[in-house]
Amino acid sequence: MTMATRSAQDLAEDRTSMAATRTLLAADRTLMAWVRTSLSMNSFGFTIYKVLDGFLSALGTAAIVMGILEYLTTIRPLRQRFSLLGVLCGLMALAAPARAQLNGSHLLGAFGVNSGSQPQPGVYAALFYFRYDTDEIRGANGETVRPFPGDPGSVVVNALAPMLWYVSKAEVLGANYGAFVAIPFATSSIEAPAIALSEAVDMSLADLLVRPVDLGWHMKRADVSAGLQFYAPTGRYERGGNENIGKGMWTWEPFVGTTVFLDEKKTVSLATVAYWEFHSKKEDSNTRVGQILTLQGGGGKSFLGGGLIIGAAYYGQWKLTEDVLGRFVLPGGREIVLDVDDTHRVFGFGPDVTLPVASRTKLFALVNIRYFWESGARMKTQGNNLLVTATFPIPSVTVK
Repeated sequence: MTMATRSAQDLAEDRTSMAATRTLLAADRTLMAWVRTSLSMNSFGFTIYKVLDGFLSALGTAAIVMGILEYLTTIRPLRQRFSLLGVLCGLMALAAPARAQLNGSHLLGAFGVNSGSQPQPGVYAALFYFRYDTDEIRGANGETVRPFPGDPGSVVVNALAPMLWYVSKAEVLGANYGAFVAIPFATSSIEAPAIALSEAVDMSLADLLVRPVDLGWHMKRADVSAGLQFYAPTGRYERGGNENIGKGMWTWEPFVGTTVFLDEKKTVSLATVAYWEFHSKKEDSNTRVGQILTLQGGGGKSFLGGGLIIGAAYYGQWKLTEDVLGRFVLPGGREIVLDVDDTHRVFGFGPDVTLPVASRTKLFALVNIRYFWESGARMKTQGNNLLVTATFPIPSVTVK
């Protein structure tokens, strides 16, 4: 009887891969422990607020911030990026002739419960954290695609974004006028559904999000929002580059949405918002991403005057028109033309919880945590999203 032998290099690569996976999983467990500690402190602080006021709530907020910072520091050596060859291999593996789908600019899961409602007039500062991880590519029929046989690969994207949202008392067409800006920093940009293992990429400025038109109508049992936002190509991008953070294109995105309240006190709600992406050509190429429709929202129940919200969120995304990819030159000089197929889609579902950070008389912040499991992907990666947002009204709100 003979047994297949493997080289020392193969065994070493396996051990390195498993060690990296164990480290990443340990970092995930540690982050979840920080989140549990934060939630416990906030809950305990609400229970005995007459004694300790907002002290425990502040400690809980500090705990989750420390946990996120520790997590980012721990996984920095494991961060991954795409190479041009890896992207092309992933695109060509999807079908023959290749049918590829490029991603748009919209961040899936950015809004959930009450997503169709504009905040009350005022100024709001926020800090947003996003993590996406995946080790799957799904083909046109939902089959798992392996661009690199024998190596499933994986991708982890982390992003942080300070944000500023202004809502005026002034009205336009009967709606409050607002504006919004987010300055994101990310470790990678998933331009296409391809997965590869590579060296680390430091967190850098990504594409700027600006919402110059944000209109909100408030009615007795419903809110309606509509507006226009765009993504400017401020993130690092080079055609075929190995360290791209941005998408290398302008994106314009009109949106409209609503939140419907199922009771007179507006404590039970259902919401959805529709976003429609239009894109310019990518820098230094004729490549243009097709139009994309994204629906996202959720349903939930609010407590403590709206400070505490428990619910579930969702998103769905569909590619409506074909990508225009143009020609690519592979190593060795071979030129290929990538055809496209408008079957890109993905769905995400998960819990959505908002917690208040408050004293007996002041609301200092709202912390929102959402987690999504993706399913039903076609011509796209399928993974998981974690989103944490801390929103601070300026000035703090007096609790009645």
